[in-house]
Amino acid sequence: MALIVQKYGGTSVANVDRIKNVAERIIREYDKGNRMVVVVSAMGDSTDKLIELMNQISSNPDPREVDMLLTTGEQVSIALLSMAIQEKGYKAISLTGSQVKIQTNNKHSQAEIMNIDNTRILKELDEGKIVVIAGFQGIDSNDDFTTLGRGGSDTTAVALAVSLEADRCEIYSDVDGIYTTDPRMIPEASKLDFISYDEMLELASLGAKVLHPRSVELAKANGIKLYIASSFNYKPGTLVGGIEHNMEKRRNVTGVTVNKDEVKITVEQVPDKPGVAGNLFTELAEIGVNVDMIIQNLQRNQKNDITFTIDKESLKKYRKQIEEIAYSIGAESIYIDEEVAKVSIVGAGMITTPGIAGKMFRILGENNINIEMITTADIKISSLIHEKDAEKAVKVIHDGFELDKI
Repeated sequence: MALIVQKYGGTSVANVDRIKNVAERIIREYDKGNRMVVVVSAMGDSTDKLIELMNQISSNPDPREVDMLLTTGEQVSIALLSMAIQEKGYKAISLTGSQVKIQTNNKHSQAEIMNIDNTRILKELDEGKIVVIAGFQGIDSNDDFTTLGRGGSDTTAVALAVSLEADRCEIYSDVDGIYTTDPRMIPEASKLDFISYDEMLELASLGAKVLHPRSVELAKANGIKLYIASSFNYKPGTLVGGIEHNMEKRRNVTGVTVNKDEVKITVEQVPDKPGVAGNLFTELAEIGVNVDMIIQNLQRNQKNDITFTIDKESLKKYRKQIEEIAYSIGAESIYIDEEVAKVSIVGAGMITTPGIAGKMFRILGENNINIEMITTADIKISSLIHEKDAEKAVKVIHDGFELDKI
């Protein structure tokens, strides 16, 4: 008898018919003799609707009350799904993050799971029940609701799989698996049978929406293989795991992704002296701004320009503080460009294959796409470009590396 953790995203439970479909899928596995723990997101765009209501009330709501509000979305979906399973004649029970005792730190909206008490889950499983758990949420040391950030239900599912020592962890959404790029943007994209943890983590961090980066990190750290597939069919999905056995056949480029959530900030004419850059990025980190790409340009008269990128949400929340920090280190001005995008390629084979970066840059140049910033790592290369060129860049890179033939 296997213990399976399944997670269903918001599109999978967006309406009554889809909830009934998910119930049938769960029962199908239960009837094979498996013990089932199911993690569910809020229905469709219900979280967005809750945020819209919140914004009509307050422009700066208390973080505790935000989490109190947003956790209600998952409570609706887990109750309805449990009812749908019960209507089929099977035993099921819905549990919130607090009832399961998913213990987190006290950081509202971006909480991290510290511990899970399996007592209640195991009790319900031993009674033959299908256990349906609210994703995205937990409780802190004050017994207040916390949320794990958008996409946090993936993290809930993997954390439960680790804690329960599950045999399988399956993530279901509206896509058939992991593709070489977003198939809604590039219909020729190829579905991957397998992708390594490292490649998946890079793709998720660089803008791919199929899996939350924290869930991939957690799976990798604990050796939990993930199976990614669609809840709307039974087509084979994608396995996320360790390095493929045949090391010599690692793909040079596995996927290409684009992130339109980038903002380029240039702190202009900063004094060229030790400690200035350190002070800038330390103070940004202290207010909660995560910096991505960085370039320092040496100018004349002992002055530098420092250019870096952050996400648009951080700019929205911290724009005033960012400007204050820039001027506090002696900057003469600050320039903010929100019309940029980051296009990236990822592949485990890059480490041992020369010329990948040059080929990517040549493809962009031949298609009149200007590169504004570049970052590289062992298995990824990213270029900052103008936002208007984003989809074109993905297509020409995807074509240039023949990713439709994987």
